[in-house]
This record gives sequence, structure tokens and C-alpha cells, in this order.
Amino acid sequence: MNRTTCKGAQRSGAPRRWLYALCAASMLLSVAACGGGSAGPGTNGTGVSIGLTAIPSPVAPTDSFTPSPSPSPSPVDPGTLPQTHVLPHPDDPVFQAGVQDLWQAIVQDDPSIALPFFFPKGAYLQVKAISNPLADYQSRLIAWYGLDIHAAHALLGSHSSSARFVKVTVPTSQAEWIRPGVEYNKGSYYRLYGTRLTYRINGVTKSFGIFSLISWRGEWYCVHLGPAVRSSNRGIVYSPQG
Repeated sequence: MNRTTCKGAQRSGAPRRWLYALCAASMLLSVAACGGGSAGPGTNGTGVSIGLTAIPSPVAPTDSFTPSPSPSPSPVDPGTLPQTHVLPHPDDPVFQAGVQDLWQAIVQDDPSIALPFFFPKGAYLQVKAISNPLADYQSRLIAWYGLDIHAAHALLGSHSSSARFVKVTVPTSQAEWIRPGVEYNKGSYYRLYGTRLTYRINGVTKSFGIFSLISWRGEWYCVHLGPAVRSSNRGIVYSPQG
């Protein structure tokens, strides 16, 4: 009986499992050919019948699982958090960004731009001991804030687009810690008078005041851009100079 030699089983470049399978099939066919003419010992002379099973195709690798990224957490409203006794710093980037928002609101005559710089509603509800602090916040404080921004825009005149912010001056040493029972409060905060915003327009340096800032969790917020007391519901620029 001739033996079939599988010379390519170790040849580089061909997958081994395919060559081994082909080699085995060739050897089995050779055995069948040799045994087909006569019956081997212990057989009935009918020969050997061999069925070759199909060689399975290689399984393609499955894609690796990539988990979906977790959603970014929503920013926390500072008004929902408790007060702290931290005195704000005027160089704080959050405060400086708030002042820039206020300036842009004045230049563009759009109070909505400066709303993030206004004292948070939730904080106001926490500190005020009055019958309806929410109504007071919306109908008086926010309303006056918008009117005062419109008045400051009118102060810039027709050349408002050419006005340039210069600086904000914050007399931190004059800040006072206001305790419960003062100014109809049930909570506390730092209060600061005397902040001024300086700008240049048509080559002239001018400024106006921010009537009062109050603190919440170590940040300054505007609560009165114009005076806290006024005889009519109109916008007022506080202490303009230049």
C-alpha cells in the first residue's frame, strides 16, 4: 500500500488546521483505495466506506464590546446648597466672568445675559424671612435688575458698541457679615457696598456703581445694581461718574 506524504503541513503561509485536515483526508482516501480490492481480516468483503465531513470555515472574530460613555452630571444650582462663611475674593474667576456677563448685558441691552450674576433664587428663599420671598424676588429684584441694565445701556448712548470694559473695583475690606434678624433675614451672608465698574467710551474713562453685592457660598452676586430703595418702578444707574 502506498502512503501519501503530506509535505506541505509545515509550509509557512498556510493555516495549519486546514493543512492537517487535508492531509488526514488524503491519507484516509489512500487507505480506502488500498482496501477496496480485497477484504481485510475480519471483514465480509464489502470494503470500507468513508464519508468526509465538511471542513468548517474559520469563525470571524466578534467585535469587542465598548460601553457607552456615562452622561455628564448636570451642574448643581448653588441656591439649593447651604450657605458658607467664606468671604469672596474679587479675583475669583467665577466673579470676574459674572462681571463680564453684566457688562455684555449692558452693551447689548439684554438683561438675560447677566442673570447668572444675580443672587440665586434658591439662596434668596433660604435667607429671607418675609411672607412671599419668591414674589419679591421676581417682581421686585429681578424686575429692577433688568430696568437698571436698560438704564445703563441708555447711559452708553448710541456708541455703546464701542464702549470697552476696563476693570471692576471691589472694596472687600468693607464687606460685612449680616446675621439673621437683620434686613428681614433668617439666614446670613456678606454684604458689600461701593463696587464700581470702569469703562472707556470715545476715549473717555467713565464708571458707575453696583449698589450692593451679597455672598453665597464664597461667591459675590449682584442683588441691587441700582439703589435698593426708589420712588418709582424705573431703572436707575447708580452713581455714574465721568
